[in-house]
Amino acid sequence: MTTQIDSFNQVIQKNVYTLSDITNSIAYVSVAGNDYYDYMAIDGSLSGFPSFIESVIKQTTTNLIHLQSLGFKRIVVGDLQPLGCLPQATAQNSFQSCNSTFNDLVALRNNLMKQSITKLNQETKDHTTFTILGLFDSFRSVLNHPSSHNIKERLKPCCIGVSDEYTYGSVDSEHTTNKYLVCENLESTFFWDQLHPTQAGWNDVYNELEKRGLHQILY
Repeated sequence: MTTQIDSFNQVIQKNVYTLSDITNSIAYVSVAGNDYYDYMAIDGSLSGFPSFIESVIKQTTTNLIHLQSLGFKRIVVGDLQPLGCLPQATAQNSFQSCNSTFNDLVALRNNLMKQSITKLNQETKDHTTFTILGLFDSFRSVLNHPSSHNIKERLKPCCIGVSDEYTYGSVDSEHTTNKYLVCENLESTFFWDQLHPTQAGWNDVYNELEKRGLHQILY
C-alpha cells in the first residue's frame, strides 16, 4: 500500500489531478483478508498473529496520515469481514460453521483499527475525517440471518472443485474438461467461490451497509 500511495503521489505531482479533485474525493483504504491469509500461507503461526496484526495496523495508520498529507479530507477504512466464515476457512468442516478462532483474530484487528481511527480523529487539525466502513457487522448480519435475505446456502460456495484436488475454475491437463461445478441456485447462494460473495451476496451486504450509515459516509 505504501508503494501504491507513493505512485499516486507521483501522479499528483504530474498534475493529473488538482488539489480540488483530491479534497472533494473519498480515499477508500482496504487491507483485505488476503493480506492476512498470506501471513498464514508463509508459515505464520496463530500465536504470532496478534503481533502481525499490530504491525499491519501501525503501517496502515502511517499510510492514512500520508493520504491526509496529500489533501484528502475524507478517508474511509474498511474493517475486515468475518474471515472465519469464508469457504476457504469452513471447508474443513464441510461448510457447516464458521471458524471462531479466525473470527476472534478479525475482531482483534478491527478493534485495534477502530482505536487508531479514533486517535487520528482526535489529533487531526485540518477537518479531515477518518471513518470505518463496517464490513464485519454487515457480513455477519447476512450470514446470521440468511432467511431474511433469501439466502439458502450461506457458507458453501456456488463454484467448487469436483474433488479435493480441484478448485473453482480448474480444468484437466488438456484444458478440455471443467473440473468444477457451478450451483443452480446462484441467486440464493452467498459465496461464489472460496473467497468472494456472489452478486446477490454483495447486494445483501450493501443493503446492510446502507442501514449502518453508508449514505452519511459517501455524502
